[in-house]
Amino acid sequence: MSELHTERCIPCRRGAEPLSAAEIAALSTRVPEWAIVDADTVPKLTRSFRVANFAEALACANRVGAIAEEADHHPQIIVEWGRVTVSWWTHSIKGLHRNDFIMAARTEHVLSGSV
Repeated sequence: MSELHTERCIPCRRGAEPLSAAEIAALSTRVPEWAIVDADTVPKLTRSFRVANFAEALACANRVGAIAEEADHHPQIIVEWGRVTVSWWTHSIKGLHRNDFIMAARTEHVLSGSV
């Protein structure tokens, strides 16, 4: 994993431009386990983490929730028995911003001991 998780998120306002395809491709190499998933024409940075049971999935979701609150940038988190799926995108621009890649890297960092 890259040191992307140490970067600071910058405020992103409505009207800001989403990342270009080239920027997404370059940043994707820094979070290689994550996939770009198109959901209703909105690209989302998504990864599922396998865990032992529902309680671990819930604990992982809570750790991701804590870093999301700290950064004031909130993902979609799906909690299932044995798996937690996290999707990052910037709602205000309906696309991907550098912050989404930073938060994906932070997610990797906080969950690296859990999965």
